[in-house]
Amino acid sequence: MSAGNHTAVVEFILQGFSEDPQLRGLLFVLFLLLYLTALVGNGLIIAVVILSPGLHIPMYFFLIILAILDIMCTSTVLPKLLENLVVQVDTISYNGCLTQLFFLTWFVGSELLLLTSMAFDRYVAICQPLRYGTIMSWPLCALLATAVWTFSAVNASVHTGLMAQLNFCGPNHIQRFLCEAPSLLPLSCSSTALNNFVTIIADVYFGVVNFLLTVTSYGYIVASILRIRSASGKRRAFSTCSSHLLVVTLYYSTVIYTYFSGASVENGNVVAVLYTAVSPALNPLIYTLRNKDVKAAFQKVAPSSW
Repeated sequence: MSAGNHTAVVEFILQGFSEDPQLRGLLFVLFLLLYLTALVGNGLIIAVVILSPGLHIPMYFFLIILAILDIMCTSTVLPKLLENLVVQVDTISYNGCLTQLFFLTWFVGSELLLLTSMAFDRYVAICQPLRYGTIMSWPLCALLATAVWTFSAVNASVHTGLMAQLNFCGPNHIQRFLCEAPSLLPLSCSSTALNNFVTIIADVYFGVVNFLLTVTSYGYIVASILRIRSASGKRRAFSTCSSHLLVVTLYYSTVIYTYFSGASVENGNVVAVLYTAVSPALNPLIYTLRNKDVKAAFQKVAPSSW
């Protein structure tokens, strides 16, 4: 370990799911299936949208980015988890932990910002339909996408840089199966006041502010849908945002519970599994099963691709 970090800890012990070899084998199969489902499902979403000219609109541009983030987020955590389940040693190196912390913070933050951008897109589509093409121009979409990646990368860099300045010279047992700031900070034997302050600021911005913006967007969306007189018009309007609303509900509920509730070790691990493994695997199913345009595009693309 480099002297610049002044740390005696060269590896961390992660909180495993079980010591039973048979149960670990079953968990390996389960997480492998979730990982492959996330890779294949999100990969298909990306391919279908790219190959379908009818889906080349802002809504599906953001969907591609969501699929990419899901692949990256689950790939940051599950390969290491699968390795530990196979070798039956729940450890991660100090540098590996900080690397996982950086990328996980980057991708989770990016997804929160992206969901807000997607909510704004649905707000404009339903509440300002005549101005949709003018407001949601491709330059604005590119700007939003760039902001999503950049702001989250800066946030992750600050968190990881501050974490690297801490001394870790005592306990090295992380109360999670992955490296996150809330589970790493209690292990430091130096002051974490600055880290805690920055974490609170980031949580307020990425979690609270973006959650409120998303809720506000959907408040206007619901109000606009209720003003539609025909039942078919209401169904059509709701169908364009129902998939995104399901994803938002699943993602925010798990992330907020993890970072704001002080969850127990067992519950914390379960919730972390939801947003690092289950959510990336379910998102493609949500968007394909509840979106007629994506299903129709897949049916057109699939025969010509096989």
